[in-house]
Amino acid sequence: MFESATQRKSKMREVVIIGSGPAGYTAAIYAARAQLNPLMIASSVEPGGELMKTTEVENYPGFPEGLMGPDLMANFQAQAERFGTEIMFDDVIEVDLTGDVKILKTGGGETIEAKTVIISTGAAYRELGLPREKELSGHGVSWCATCDGFFFRDKTIAVVGGGDSAMEEANFLTKFASKVYVIHRRDSLKASKIMQQRSFDNEKIEFIWNSAITELRGSPKLEAIELEDTQTGQKRELKLEGLFIAIGNDPRVDLVENQVEISAERFIKVDGRTSKTTLPGVFAAGDVIDPTYRQAITAAGSGCVAALDAEHYLSSK
Repeated sequence: MFESATQRKSKMREVVIIGSGPAGYTAAIYAARAQLNPLMIASSVEPGGELMKTTEVENYPGFPEGLMGPDLMANFQAQAERFGTEIMFDDVIEVDLTGDVKILKTGGGETIEAKTVIISTGAAYRELGLPREKELSGHGVSWCATCDGFFFRDKTIAVVGGGDSAMEEANFLTKFASKVYVIHRRDSLKASKIMQQRSFDNEKIEFIWNSAITELRGSPKLEAIELEDTQTGQKRELKLEGLFIAIGNDPRVDLVENQVEISAERFIKVDGRTSKTTLPGVFAAGDVIDPTYRQAITAAGSGCVAALDAEHYLSSK
């Protein structure tokens, strides 16, 4: 049963979790089982995180037949609620995390006080910004080779990007695809020399330089893209069955960037393998701390770490 705004405001919270992906829900499960009565503020627009946008998830342990991303997140939510997590579908718009009492303000006009806060706001895959990009997500367009590469066995696909992550995705995808184009808007790569060489040496990879994608074609799934030469403006069509976008991630740190330390890559800095930020009583988990792995299972693991760290912090007070 949900409490009224007045009841919620008058009570100091042991743990408040901001964000509701695998990290946030796992933190909620562990915190609830530790009798910490967590409040999760799950977002009014995109509860459930990036997995809500995926189709089949085949690499999450315990589901040998695979399941849809939204179904997996519904399971996470049900498990968190079963142990007593209170979920609020609202947005945190302002925080003061510097004192012993953490103060959070929501878009709905509530002020919430907490002893500890777990930040699991995630990171958004950077999009190309093309029409139909969202429509074709899961239908030929992907942001995760590890998640979706298997579905492109013996197909012709492309990776767009010029950094290490793009090279990693391209090389990984050659395990499945018959042909992998790497599309880059310049004539040289940002990737490290070793990753560049690995890609140049791979017979399945072909580079398309000085090119930008201007249109996605095909229905109901991707069939081709339009490329524009960034020097001449000339356009051409390239037939593809899959497009992997690897142009970076944007961690959602705007809410806290002036209070906790942020890395050069704009992820929240934590102490070693812990979830401890630079502020006592403030913990972070999931993709908002992870520039490297960005998997549901690693996010869930770090959510567990955050809940345990918060529990230890509270018991030491």
